[in-house]
Amino acid sequence: MDRNLIIALVISMAFFVLYDSFILQPRRDAFEEAQQAQAQAAEQAAAQGTADAGANDPASLLAGGTDEVSRAEALDRAPGRVPFDTPEIDGSINLKGLLIDDLKLKQYRIDPKDEAAEVVLLSPVSAPHAQYMRAGTLIDGQSDAQVVWEAPEGAILTPDSPVTFTRTQDGIEHAVTISVDNHFMFRVEQTLRNETDEDVPLQGYGASYQKGIPPDLIGGAVFEGPMSVIGTNLKDRKYKTLLKKGPIRETGIGGYVGITDKYWLSAAIPPQDMPFRADLTASETATPLFRASYLLDPVTLHAGAEYTTTSYLFGGAKEVALLRSYEKELGLKRFDWAVDWGFLSFLTRPIFNTLSFFHGLVGNWGVAILLLTLVIKAILFPLANMSYKSMAGMKKVQPELKKLQERYKDDKMKQQQEMMALYKKYKINPAAGCLPILAQMPIFFALYKTLYVTIELRHEPFLYISDLSSRDPTSIFNLFGLLPYDPLSVPMIGTFLGLGILPLLMGAAMFVQTKLNPPPPDPTQRQIFALMPLIFMFVFSGFAAGLVLYWFWNTFLSLIQQYIIMKRQGAEVDIIGNIKQTFHFKHDDEKAPANENKPD
Repeated sequence: MDRNLIIALVISMAFFVLYDSFILQPRRDAFEEAQQAQAQAAEQAAAQGTADAGANDPASLLAGGTDEVSRAEALDRAPGRVPFDTPEIDGSINLKGLLIDDLKLKQYRIDPKDEAAEVVLLSPVSAPHAQYMRAGTLIDGQSDAQVVWEAPEGAILTPDSPVTFTRTQDGIEHAVTISVDNHFMFRVEQTLRNETDEDVPLQGYGASYQKGIPPDLIGGAVFEGPMSVIGTNLKDRKYKTLLKKGPIRETGIGGYVGITDKYWLSAAIPPQDMPFRADLTASETATPLFRASYLLDPVTLHAGAEYTTTSYLFGGAKEVALLRSYEKELGLKRFDWAVDWGFLSFLTRPIFNTLSFFHGLVGNWGVAILLLTLVIKAILFPLANMSYKSMAGMKKVQPELKKLQERYKDDKMKQQQEMMALYKKYKINPAAGCLPILAQMPIFFALYKTLYVTIELRHEPFLYISDLSSRDPTSIFNLFGLLPYDPLSVPMIGTFLGLGILPLLMGAAMFVQTKLNPPPPDPTQRQIFALMPLIFMFVFSGFAAGLVLYWFWNTFLSLIQQYIIMKRQGAEVDIIGNIKQTFHFKHDDEKAPANENKPD
């Protein structure tokens, strides 16, 4: 089998695998999670009775009742709440256990068309799929999970007004002052004073919790679940993996723990100069409680002495620039690791940084993608130049190749040997044509990851596209919205009917580019290469619009670049003629004259 045919098949298979992994598999996962969520709801009452991790757990869960109720009712069950309000978040702190279990993101919407649908990040334990976080101190080995704290009457936590909460336990006065910045970070300053005559052991902790497996997991290409970073060591476990493989424990200095999904993070951050132990765990209950927690090394509070620590809690969007600013302000290393950069992080980070730079210049992420493509084209220019020169050479020797094929049509081995000799004579490397595609693949994967996991591109518009991180919203199968139905809703084949404007443009550009290349000598290969633009067009239709925009723009620029280089190399380029030949059953040069095979 010819090398070009093998390469074509490998690339086609690779894209089918990618489509299954990144498009179909996440949908299958979401369906399975929804089914599991229904089963978990039926077992919720039994789960609540065993949800508390116990008095000896310094980050134990506050039991919110034995039944699951609506989020609004769960909020009302608290013995008291202190509201907080900042430019980007609002919610309240539960006085029982000093939990931050009510948090909404004011600047983000579930649906960009619905201004009222704020993203809800944290919810009380009795609410469905609750998520919450807390920080505290274990006094003489006793949990403070059931403690109801005191707060000033009418207190409201804002960036300009911290709130101090107090309690007394066995002669230990414990004050916690919580402040919040203009974004998503809570500062928790704890002061403990020993009014007894005896030394008392203390142990600080912090944790983020998730009750049950979230029903709306993305799955597939993005990490979601408990994670920890200690120094340069990242540990994470997806929810199901944590249940299957068991807990993770790490120790060290500097870092954080948290529960993350595609765009959001709730994290507990210990003092960065103190040793701590990080645990990622899941309770063995019908509805598991997932926890990412830290536990500081024990200290002794002497009689009459005072002890103060400062930790942080983060609940909000994983905005890369903001995460990196906290790294500098708090001495918190690698906070942007909460973003799932993937195994190609050495590419995804520079790609995002470049995109962000261009966005700062032009103010639109779509235009930034176009500019990024120009940069990538410039970097890969030497490879592309080599490839297109090789294709020009292939184009020029086509007549001689056809003669060889005719001469040795009954001896394929000899035909290949003579073709290789011809390539060597004219210094042509047939494999050079694949170099730009091979070089593009890791960049393509990295860009896909960047567009998929960075919140900066979520709900960002470009021309008719409302969200560059989602698929093209148009479809040729409903005449781009003129017909009143959604092609994606068609059973079984709906996924393939979302063929929008961008995928069509990309397919057209790929089709025209193939007409610049010398046609493969084998008819089967010609058919495969003719179908590849169509295959790619349908496969890409399910990808993020930003990614399709990149591939279309890259292909269009490659088309122009290849045309110019081939013309300069003296190759005959007849795009229109090649396109016309495509829609005939046979190429003109394949049609034998009527008397060609007649005997003399």
